Amino acid sequence: MSPSPAPSEPTRRASAWPEEWRGLVDDAAIFPPGDAPLHEATAAHTARREEWWADLVGSFVLRDTDLPLVRGFGGPLSVVVTGGAGQLAGPLGAAGRLGLHVAAVEIAVRDVDDPVGNVRRIDAALRAAGADDVPLYVELPGPVTPTWLAAADEVAACGHRLKLRLGHVDHDLVPGSATVAGWVDAALDRETPFKATAGLHRAVRHEPQGGGAHGFLNLLAATRALWDGGTVDDATAALEVRDGAALTAALAGGGVASARRWFTSFGSCSVTEPLDDLIALVLVEDNA
Repeated sequence: MSPSPAPSEPTRRASAWPEEWRGLVDDAAIFPPGDAPLHEATAAHTARREEWWADLVGSFVLRDTDLPLVRGFGGPLSVVVTGGAGQLAGPLGAAGRLGLHVAAVEIAVRDVDDPVGNVRRIDAALRAAGADDVPLYVELPGPVTPTWLAAADEVAACGHRLKLRLGHVDHDLVPGSATVAGWVDAALDRETPFKATAGLHRAVRHEPQGGGAHGFLNLLAATRALWDGGTVDDATAALEVRDGAALTAALAGGGVASARRWFTSFGSCSVTEPLDDLIALVLVEDNA
C-alpha cells in the first residue's frame, strides 16, 4: 500500500510565517492534558488554516483507532500506533481506504528485553504494508544505555527517526536534562531526525506545579550546541536555561534553521501557547 495522496485542503490565507518556524508544532489536542474531543479538535485544526500563523502547525496527531472517525479530514495526519508492530498494517490500510493523508507514523518500542529486534519487526511491518516511504518515528524507552544505543543504531540503519518523550502527567517521570541531552546527542551522532512529544508547549523551561517542564527553545538551543560541536554537558546546560532572551541569543545567526534540520517538530495539546511565546520573545511578528 502506498501512502494515500494528500486530499485537497481548505484554502489558506497568504502567509508570511518565517520558514524556520514552519511546521514546528504538531496538533495533539486530543492527548493529555488537553484531552479535547476528537471532532472538536479536528474542526479547530481546520479552522486555524485561515489564521495568519497557520504554518506554525504541521500535522494533526491522532491514535490509529481514531482513523475511522475522521473520514474526510483534509490535512496531514501523524498516526500514533497504540499496539506493536503487528498493528501497523491495519491502520495504514484503513487510512488509504478512507482517503486520509498519513504524513507520519509514531510507534513505541515495547519489547524492553529485545529493543533491537523490536525495531527490526517494526521496520519489516512498515515495509510489508507498502508504506516504507512514510516517515516513521520510533520511541525508545529509558535513559541512554548500550542497549538503547544499539536500538538507536537500528532505527538509523533502517532510515527511520526517533521520538523523544520530554513530558509526563506525573512530574516525577519527566526526564532530566542530562537524559534528554544524551538522547539528542545520540540522534545527532547518527544523523537521525527526531521529534519531541509531551510537555513541550512553552518556549522556555519552567516549573509548573512544582515539577520541571522543558522548553522548546531550550531543546532547539541544545540541538544547535551539539551540532556545532558542543558536549553533552553544554546541551544539558542549554536545557536548564530559564531566560528567554539568553536562549534567543543562543539561536541567533541561523541557529533555529540549523537545529530544525534534526529537531523536526513537537506534539502539543496547545498550539496557541507556543505561538504566544514566540510573539512575546519577538521571534515572530504579531500580524493579527
